[in-house]
Amino acid sequence: MTVLELALLGFAGLAAGVLNAVAGGGTFLTLPALIYAGVPPVIANATSTLAVLPGYVSSAWAFRDDLPAEGTLSTRTIIVIASIGSALGAGLLILTPGDAFLWIVPWLLLTATLLFAAGPMLTQHIQAGAPDGVGSWISGLAIFAVSIYGGYFNGGLGILLLAVFSVLGFTNLHGMNGLKNILAAVLSLISVGAFSLAGLIAWEQAILMAICATLGGYAGARVSRKIVRTDLLRAFVTLVGVGMTVAFFVR
Repeated sequence: MTVLELALLGFAGLAAGVLNAVAGGGTFLTLPALIYAGVPPVIANATSTLAVLPGYVSSAWAFRDDLPAEGTLSTRTIIVIASIGSALGAGLLILTPGDAFLWIVPWLLLTATLLFAAGPMLTQHIQAGAPDGVGSWISGLAIFAVSIYGGYFNGGLGILLLAVFSVLGFTNLHGMNGLKNILAAVLSLISVGAFSLAGLIAWEQAILMAICATLGGYAGARVSRKIVRTDLLRAFVTLVGVGMTVAFFVR
């Protein structure tokens, strides 16, 4: 790797850690950076999943005092369901040819960008429409579906998890962020295990980005309560998502 590529990957990892802790959207930075650095698309997606994993862990640790005891499902049950869904999603990625994935990427980025941009409205709408005490089986199906998506593609995972948590009856945003990062870490860990066995991890790039994402994740979580205009941060991430989506469609 060149010095420019090293700097780009390091910055992308650091910024992704901060964004995932505060608002989500870190994949909008890590995936394009890896592809720009010459990593093949499927391997870049798998490596991006590993790169942001430590950032999820460090930010979850920073939110440890806010973790709630809410919802219709226990944390253990949610983790079991998510693990199964993530394994299925990772298996789908492993079976996807590189050329096909490169065609799918812009559509995935577009979907993730739209979900991210509509995040607050989506969450409020779901909260308003969800009956008290949503059935456990409906909650389980929602977690399962999001986990398959997260195992296949990490982009937009955070807002999907927050929306599902709202349906499950969670109300404490800091606690939801902490649980989101724990679950995202579990999803990523399952996926990374499958990707590693399939030889889809670019380890040199992954280690550099993971170290930077760890620092960014912890820092982002610690300062999140001090950020008043999170709408501006969300707007910035959305613009990045739009730019990356357009770039991949043009490509």
